[in-house]
Amino acid sequence: MTDKKRIADLHFMDARYKLIDLAAFFDRMDRHSGEEDYRDQALRAAIPILLENRPDRAKAVLDFLSDASSEILLSAPFQGAFGAPNPQKVTA
Repeated sequence: MTDKKRIADLHFMDARYKLIDLAAFFDRMDRHSGEEDYRDQALRAAIPILLENRPDRAKAVLDFLSDASSEILLSAPFQGAFGAPNPQKVTA
């Protein structure tokens, strides 16, 4: 069975890189003018989930950043995804 030290030995540097990359993203967003972006706000709002002591943090963050609407669109206005639900989205 793997212990915490082994997991840290294997994955710490990758997690460290991702955390620094997220901090750099926030720095870039904060340095520039313009309207607030819902994706930036969603990432910032998801951070407290990371700090909770729960076994399903990855699922909780994924659920938080997922669009939970059940409306069926007759056609998609675009191909792709935004990665966070837009509270002001306009449906077609």
